[in-house]
Amino acid sequence: MNNQISLKRTLSLPMVVLYGLGTTIGAGIYALVGEIANVAGYYAPASFFIAALLAGFTAISFAELCGRYPRAAGAALYVKQGFSSERLSIIIGLLVITAGLVSAAALVNGFVGYLHQFIAVDRLIAIMIVTILLAGIASWGIAESVTIASIITVIEIGGLLLVVAVSRESLFSFPDRWTELVPSTDIASWGGIYLGSILSFYAFIGFEDMVDVAEEVKDVKHNLPRAILLTLGITTVIYMLLMVTAVLSLTPAELASSAAPLSSIYEHHVGEKAVIISIIGMLAIINGALIQIIMAARVLYGMSSRGQLPALLSKIYPRTRTPLIATVLASSLVLILALLGRLASLAEATSIIILTIFSIVNLALWRIKRQDPLPVDVRIFPSWIPIVGFFVSFAFVIGEMIGLLRI
Repeated sequence: MNNQISLKRTLSLPMVVLYGLGTTIGAGIYALVGEIANVAGYYAPASFFIAALLAGFTAISFAELCGRYPRAAGAALYVKQGFSSERLSIIIGLLVITAGLVSAAALVNGFVGYLHQFIAVDRLIAIMIVTILLAGIASWGIAESVTIASIITVIEIGGLLLVVAVSRESLFSFPDRWTELVPSTDIASWGGIYLGSILSFYAFIGFEDMVDVAEEVKDVKHNLPRAILLTLGITTVIYMLLMVTAVLSLTPAELASSAAPLSSIYEHHVGEKAVIISIIGMLAIINGALIQIIMAARVLYGMSSRGQLPALLSKIYPRTRTPLIATVLASSLVLILALLGRLASLAEATSIIILTIFSIVNLALWRIKRQDPLPVDVRIFPSWIPIVGFFVSFAFVIGEMIGLLRI
């Protein structure tokens, strides 16, 4: 191994967009449709649209920051630049890693749970095999691992569009029923839309992971910001189309009562068991775990390369040009967490961690913009955007903490 070897820039704009879609359009949307329909009713599409706008402020902040500082371990670097605090930077980096590892472990457990519906296999053995397989893919090479993740992402999106396609008769009724989806001035209906937008917000989280592969993106200062914004735009269109299809196919009550609402929509229109939707849901779960391992390894590498973690983690394996030791460490921690199995409370806490990171990163950008308002060859956005992003993210943090205290 040679510490002078750098990560390999092989990711084109389309590959980075697919990487982003893979971490954003995850397995959660397959269940989230019913939860949002339960609180927002026929106004669920409006909830998704508002959530996209709210998430957009922070996505734009990340898009500007990755253009200013196109390095791995993005959030930790942005905080260091904004606050000139090594300690806060390390804390943010470790929080990003923790959130990714807990999320990956929860996804591995979820995948094994689905696998039991098809194959009788011991849980511990299945977790070990799946995690080792993911570690191997993540270590193979960034182009290879992102290509595999991209293929699965295309299948995921195909699954969502398949649900839309089999529901085309319901979609044809949109010109006659569109008024049902437009919110009234009634305060009660807006209360449901607000609750739905809070739930929907989490369906858009994922763009923050894209900045951690910055050192492996071609023409990074232009391609990565574009990829973040394209990912958010494509995700919004797909979610809106899916949600409109859902509420036109089944009543909100039917969607809310279903454990697998997208499968219910498919079965309603096709009249057959939605086995293919279940399989695609499994692929979405495992794809999310793979991307989280790749992300965590890059954050470990990035922090190590700046002297914030042991130097061993920044070593690049010459043959694959990947941070092999960092990848093995991340995968090993995922395996341990997955085997422990008690991840429910930790998984709930990850949303607070991510939203806290969003809050601090938005503030960091606001401070950076005051220090360096016109950097060379960087797309600059208005200064009010990170301020709004901070208030939105911080409001969600407070809401989540109040929710946890009530439990």
